Amino acid sequence: MQTDRPTIYILDDDLRIREALSDLLCASGYTAIAFETAQDYLSFEKVNAESCLILDMDMPGMTGLELQKEISGTAGPPIIFLTGHGDVQSSVKAMKAGALEFLLKPFDEADLLRALEAALQQDRADRTRRNELENLKRRYALLSPREREVLPLVVSGLLNKQTAGELGKSEITIRVQRGQIMKKMGAQSLADLVRMTAKLGIE
Repeated sequence: MQTDRPTIYILDDDLRIREALSDLLCASGYTAIAFETAQDYLSFEKVNAESCLILDMDMPGMTGLELQKEISGTAGPPIIFLTGHGDVQSSVKAMKAGALEFLLKPFDEADLLRALEAALQQDRADRTRRNELENLKRRYALLSPREREVLPLVVSGLLNKQTAGELGKSEITIRVQRGQIMKKMGAQSLADLVRMTAKLGIE
């Protein structure tokens, strides 16, 4: 699924909260998709759009914190927690695990909308970083095995002559391979190539 409007996922076992949030979000220009249980959310095919998850802390079955732990490390949306209890320990756990905001019920609409804008801004930045990394991985996959062998030495600052000595190749061969690396990676300069390899974790 794909949509141009930011999508806000609502996960709360209270029907009244789900309906109130859905009405507010739709009136504010968002697409709202509500779920009663964590399993419903996990099994749903997520849309390809800027998004955020409004997550109830206290739910039967899998709690909000447990779901947050379940989806941590994935490319999931930023999380705003809602809770009816001012549990400091839980809020600290949620924030340390990456939650963007922790709001108490009954929530202030203006506070929630401000938190949503911050969450969507973070999601846009995360998507940009992920897309850039995927693009770099595709470029890196174009390199030949020999070019991948040369790349770490080039970005370490070695001259062509030094790289040739390290690999037992001629300087002209290294010069050609270095040129191919720059072309395939789309690097405009050595500094540009160094930044790319750092993002790929190549040293």
